[in-house]
Amino acid sequence: MQKNALFIGIVVALVITGAATYHRSQRNAELSRQSQVKEEGLVAVTVVTVESRSFSTSMPFTGNLLAMNRAELKAEVPGRVTRVQVQEGDTVKAGAVLCTQDEDDLSLAAQAAEAQLAQAQAQALQAKRDAERAEMLLEKRSITRQAAQVAETANNAAAAAVQAAESQAGMAKVRMKKARIMAPFDGQVARRMVQAGDVLMAGQSVFEVVDNRKLEIHADLPANAMALVKPGQSVRFRVPGFQQAFTGTLTQVSPVLSPDGRNLHVRIEVPNTDRLLKSGVFVEGLIMGNGQTQQPSLPASLIKAEGQSGDLYVAENGIAKKRSVIVGPEQDGFRPIDGIPVGTKVVATGQDLVRDGSKLKIVAGEADATPKPTTKPEGK
Repeated sequence: MQKNALFIGIVVALVITGAATYHRSQRNAELSRQSQVKEEGLVAVTVVTVESRSFSTSMPFTGNLLAMNRAELKAEVPGRVTRVQVQEGDTVKAGAVLCTQDEDDLSLAAQAAEAQLAQAQAQALQAKRDAERAEMLLEKRSITRQAAQVAETANNAAAAAVQAAESQAGMAKVRMKKARIMAPFDGQVARRMVQAGDVLMAGQSVFEVVDNRKLEIHADLPANAMALVKPGQSVRFRVPGFQQAFTGTLTQVSPVLSPDGRNLHVRIEVPNTDRLLKSGVFVEGLIMGNGQTQQPSLPASLIKAEGQSGDLYVAENGIAKKRSVIVGPEQDGFRPIDGIPVGTKVVATGQDLVRDGSKLKIVAGEADATPKPTTKPEGK
């Protein structure tokens, strides 16, 4: 047993020693390579070759995601806020009370209106009786026709007073109801602009409520897009902070151009049942067409562009050359480029260290910049 244990210990020690020696030699080789590159004044980089790829004919757009159901709630009657029942981000149901204004004055006004209505109704009842009695006396020639007409006029005036009192009582009830600001639909409180104790004026904004389960994008396209877009086309777009692309449907195309004749307004609907996306975020995407075109392309991860323009470094005879390119929207992890031909070697790893005219040392063959498949969120 002791011999076996000793033997096993010796084997383990040899394995550990061999592994350490291997890693040390690898590290020394890397350090030697870096030292050689530094001494030669070269920048170590990898490159990717520009390839021709098939892209769907599409129309790029930019816009903001907006909730299809959104409302800015305003005070309809003046008054002091006595209670606020929600916070920003709270989920509310249609008809839920968000805040309440002081109802004491409104309640007294409603009671006064009800009393005036009761008084008017009593007076109208008496006027009706007087008119009926006058009509009977007129038939017996006990009063003049003029006296009967006076009674009839008083009856009509009393009936009109009842209608006016009913309107005043109804308006008082409506004002009481308007003192309670309620959610118009199921959604979430996006903004709360009121605190308990605030005195509101009629028309003052107090809440913003949105329903993010269904979003829309309003976008303006160039006028020449009118022949390329139509309702029903699919849409793909990206949102800052998310790796995956999202989808939508083009639902409306304006029947007229903008007053200056340059833009065509379209509306895109975006399902968002899981509420992953938020209203107000900026997006950039494509309205997908049915055709295909072949264009030079690079992996999207290699391109640092602002809008549709960007700069790349190409490797020509071991020298970095700066090239400006026009970049199209991403499709399936690649972006079409205009400005360098197919077959051009583009600096990938190490591009942050390269300047125009830098001497290059291309290492490890071509960079593996093939985009990895991304999983779209369920329902997108």
